[in-house]
Amino acid sequence: MRRLIAFEMLTLDGCYAGTDGDLDWAHRRERDAEWDAFVAGNAGSGGELVFGRRTYEMMVSWWPTPAAAQHEPRVAEAMNALPKFVCSRTMHEADWNNTTVLPGDAASRLQELKRSPGADLVILGSGELVAALAPTGLIDEYQLALIPVVLGRRGKPLFGSVEHGMELRLAESRRFGNGNLLLCYRPRSPVA
Repeated sequence: MRRLIAFEMLTLDGCYAGTDGDLDWAHRRERDAEWDAFVAGNAGSGGELVFGRRTYEMMVSWWPTPAAAQHEPRVAEAMNALPKFVCSRTMHEADWNNTTVLPGDAASRLQELKRSPGADLVILGSGELVAALAPTGLIDEYQLALIPVVLGRRGKPLFGSVEHGMELRLAESRRFGNGNLLLCYRPRSPVA
């Protein structure tokens, strides 16, 4: 069975976005060659991408554009070439090449995908989708990129809706020169 991995950029207080959906905080940091190489390498590492509708709309508004190809050519090329899935109850078709809409219940649709042959599935961003899937046990690994910013009450916490908690174990960590920290966790078991 293939794995389902969630890659999420988070603030130090665990927020994936501002309450208004703002993500500028994730990109205000100084440029760091090591971080940029990690992002490009991560995009080029294969897999099949999974998005919630809002994140899909944000991604499709940037990656297929000439500006993305000019400013971030390696990442844009990978993002446009990789197979993509959008979990949505409202979308019926997708405009971005190599994209399939998964209507209905995201958990059951992703469980089907995990059982099918293919590369690992990687949820990019899509905080609401990750939060909804967390209690199901479908996510095999959480790759959390901590950005040294605090949003406080202006932020949406990633695990704010998880009722019964989760126990995770650290599988890998990496520090970057710009202060970002990558923490990779795997679930141990649900916490009662």
